[in-house]
Amino acid sequence: MTQNLADTSRPAADIAHEANVSASRGWWRDAVIYQVYPRSFADSNGDGMGDLPGIRSRLPYLRDLGVDAVWLSPFYASPQADAGYDVADYRAVDPMFGTLLDADALIRDAHELGLRIIVDLVPNHSSDQHEWFQRALREGPESPLRERYHFRAGKGENGELPPNDWESIFGGPAWTRTENPDGTPGDWYLHLFAPEQPDFNWDSPAVADEFRSILRFWLDMGVDGFRIDVAHGLVKAPGLPDIGGADQLKLLGNDVMPFFDQDGVHEIYRSWRGILDEYPGQRIGVAEAWTPTVQRTANYVRPDELHQAFNFQYLGTDWDATALREVIDLSLDSMRPVDAPTTWVLSNHDVTRHATRFANEPGLGTQIRTPGDRSLGLRRARAATLLMLALPGSAYVYQGEELGLPDVTDLPDEVRQDPSFFRQAGQDGYRDGCRVPIPWSDTEAPYGFGPAAGGPSWLPQPAEWAALSVEAQTGDPTSTLELYRSALAVRRSQPDLGAGTDVEWLEAPEGTLAFRRGSFVCTVNTTGEPVRIAAPGRLLLGSTELVVDGGETVLAPDSTGWWAV
Repeated sequence: MTQNLADTSRPAADIAHEANVSASRGWWRDAVIYQVYPRSFADSNGDGMGDLPGIRSRLPYLRDLGVDAVWLSPFYASPQADAGYDVADYRAVDPMFGTLLDADALIRDAHELGLRIIVDLVPNHSSDQHEWFQRALREGPESPLRERYHFRAGKGENGELPPNDWESIFGGPAWTRTENPDGTPGDWYLHLFAPEQPDFNWDSPAVADEFRSILRFWLDMGVDGFRIDVAHGLVKAPGLPDIGGADQLKLLGNDVMPFFDQDGVHEIYRSWRGILDEYPGQRIGVAEAWTPTVQRTANYVRPDELHQAFNFQYLGTDWDATALREVIDLSLDSMRPVDAPTTWVLSNHDVTRHATRFANEPGLGTQIRTPGDRSLGLRRARAATLLMLALPGSAYVYQGEELGLPDVTDLPDEVRQDPSFFRQAGQDGYRDGCRVPIPWSDTEAPYGFGPAAGGPSWLPQPAEWAALSVEAQTGDPTSTLELYRSALAVRRSQPDLGAGTDVEWLEAPEGTLAFRRGSFVCTVNTTGEPVRIAAPGRLLLGSTELVVDGGETVLAPDSTGWWAV
C-alpha cells in the first residue's frame, strides 16, 4: 500500500491557521467529524463503562488522527433504558460518565487541541423518569403537564384499545396505558421508541421554551454544535391519524409518515438557527433526519435552518459503481440549491459496521447478523473510506472504523442490551454488535479500554481484537489505522479535497469510477477483478497496493486510489 509519509502530528500554529481558513468558509462544510459512543470509547475508572475522563484522555489520539471535530453520543442523566437516548435531565451528566466539571474540562481540552465538540440532543422524547412525565402521572388526567406529552384516551368501550394504530420503531404498539392515581386504568401515552421514552408534544409552548433554554445551557458551556436525534420526528400530524395497516417499519424511508418528516419541524429549526447564530465561532446543528428522499433531507439544511443533515441514502448504498455514482450525483444535486454541504457516512452506532456489511451479499440492508467474508469486507471498507473522503462535503467517522473493526455478530443473548432486541416483532435488535468497546492496547481484554486491574467491559470484546488495537496497528504501514491517518493528512494537504460541491466524472471501465476535483483524481474499482487503466497522475495513496507500470496502473480488486494530476 502506498502511504503518504507526511508527519501526522499537528503543530499549534498549523491548527490555528486551519481554524482561520475554515472559519472564513464555514468550518463544517468540509469537516471530518469523529463519532464517540461514550460508553464504548475509554474507561477511566475500571468499572467497564466508558466515561468523559476516559474520552478526555484520548483526545490527543483524535487530534493526531486528523479529525476536525468530535461528536459525543448522549452522556446526560438517564436510566439508560436506551443507552442514554432516554434523558431524565438535559442539564446534568449521568454519574456513570462523570460530572459537569468533567464535561467542561473535556470541552476546554478539545478546544486547546484544535478540536470542536458536538453533543447529542434528544428533543423527540424524554425518559419516563423525567420530572415532567413523573409529575404528569402523579397528578392524573387533569395535570397541565400532560399537555407536554401525547396523552390520549383509548378507543373501545372502556378505553382498552390504543388511540391509533401507530407502531413503535422498536416493535409493538407505540402506545402504553397509564394507571390513574386511584389505581384505575388511565389514558395512553405515545412513545415512538421504547415505553420508557414518551414523546414530547411540540405543540406545547413549554416544550419549545425548554429546549431553547437547553440549547443555551450547552452553548454557554462552549459546545460547538448539536447532533439532533430523530430530527424528523418532533411534529406529529394533526389529530394523530391512523396509518391503516401493520408492518409500518417497512414504510419508513419510503413515505412521509404522520409521525415523521412533518413540515412543522422546520419552524422549530428556524428558531434554533437564530439561537446558534447568536453565538461566536460558528456553532452548528446537524439533523439525524430519516426522510423518503434526499430532496426532503435538503429541507432541513435550508439557509435559515440547520447546517448539516446525515446522508442516510449514501450509507445504505451497496458496494456497486453504478449505484454509488447515482447516489453521489443525487446527493450533490439535492444540496446545491440550498447551499448546504453534502455529508458522507458509512457507519454509526445504529447500523452494522461497514466492514461487515460489505463482507456480505448486497441488498441485505444496514442490519446484518452474519460476519460474511471478513477479508473481503475489510478490503471493501478501506476502499469505501477513501472514496468517501474524496467527495466534496463533510465526512463522519464512527469510532473504531479507523481500526477496521467488524461488527461482533456472535454476542450471546444474555449480554445484549439493545432495547429493540427484547421487543416482540421489533427490529432485529443487533445494534450491540457495533457498540462493543474499542481496543487500545495489550493482548487480552479489555485491551486498554480500561485499567488492567478493572473489570470486563460492558459488552465482551472478541479475542481476535488484540491484533486490531491502536497499539498493534500504529507504525504498521499496511494497517487500517495508518491508512486513515495518511488519508486525513493528504486531505488536509490537498485544497481540492473536501471543499466544493461538484465532481467531474471521467470515463472509466464498467464496475469502476473515476472523478476529478481540480488537481486531484480518485479511481475506484468495485469489482472482484483487477482492471488496467491509464495512470491519472502521481499516486498519493491507495487502499491497497496499486502498481504503476509504463504510464498505466492496475486497479486491484475492491480498491481506491488517490492521484495528483
